[in-house]
Amino acid sequence: MIGLFRIGNCVMAGFAAVIGAGIVCGMTGLPLPGTIFLFSSVFLITGAGNAINDFFDADIDAINRPTRPIPSGRVSRNAALYLSLLLFGIGILLSYAIGTICLAIAITNSVLLIVYAHSLKRTVLAGNLCIGYLTGSTFLFGGALFGFPGITRTSGLFALAVLATVAREITKDIEDVDGDSALGLTTLPISVGIERAGHVASLFGMIAVLLSPLPYFAGFSEWYLIVVLFADLSFLAAILRLRQGDFAGSSKLFKAGMAIALAAFVAGAGAGTVSGVPIVIL
Repeated sequence: MIGLFRIGNCVMAGFAAVIGAGIVCGMTGLPLPGTIFLFSSVFLITGAGNAINDFFDADIDAINRPTRPIPSGRVSRNAALYLSLLLFGIGILLSYAIGTICLAIAITNSVLLIVYAHSLKRTVLAGNLCIGYLTGSTFLFGGALFGFPGITRTSGLFALAVLATVAREITKDIEDVDGDSALGLTTLPISVGIERAGHVASLFGMIAVLLSPLPYFAGFSEWYLIVVLFADLSFLAAILRLRQGDFAGSSKLFKAGMAIALAAFVAGAGAGTVSGVPIVIL
C-alpha cells in the first residue's frame, strides 16, 4: 500500500511548500503549527495524486512496470481509488485549517491531479503544462501561509519552476518517444516531431533564463543574483545538450538548474523577508 504514495516524492513536495513559506518569513521564523499543516497537506495530496495515477495506469503498468503495487497484485484498483480519495479529502481539510488561499490551491491541484491522471497526460503539451503548474504551485502554497503578500513573494519562484519543469517534461517526452509511440500516446514530439519539440523546450528554458533576474528587483538581495547565475548556466547548458541530441543529459541539467534556482531564492530572501503579515490559521 505504501508503494502507491511514492514517499520520496511526497516528502520533497512537502519540503518545497515549507521552503516557499521560509522564503517569505525566513526559515528560522516559520511557525510550527502552520509548517506542520503545510507539509502534511502537500504530502497527502501528492500521495493521493500518485495513487490515482496508478489507478488509471494499471493496464499500462501491467506491461511496463509489473512490479508496481496494482499490477503485482499487492493492492487492488478499488483500494487505490478509495485510498486516493481519502487522502485528497484529508489534505484539503488540512489546507482549510491554513486559510482560504491554501484551500483554493489544494482543491484546484487535487482536481488537476485527477484530470491529469485520467486524460491530460496523454494530450499534446497540456500534460506538460499541468505538471509545470503543479510543481510550481507547491511554492505558492507555502507562501499562502502568509496570505497575498506571501503569494507575491513566491510568485517568481513559481514562474521559474513552471518554465523549467515544462522544458524538462518536454525533453523527457523526446527521450521516451519510441516507447510512447509503441503505447499509442500522443505527446508533443510525437505530434510535431523531435526537432520542433526541442525548439519548444528550448523556448521555455530561455524564457526562464531571461526572467530570472526579476525577483532581485522585487526585493531579493544580491545573493539571489549571484546564485541564480549558476542556475541560468545550468539551463543554458541543458538547452545546448538538447540541441546536441543528448536528451537524458539535458533533462538532468534542467533538474539541477531548478535545484540551484531554489537555493538562489533561499539565499536571496534573507534581506527582504516579509514581516508583519498575518499567519492565517483558522
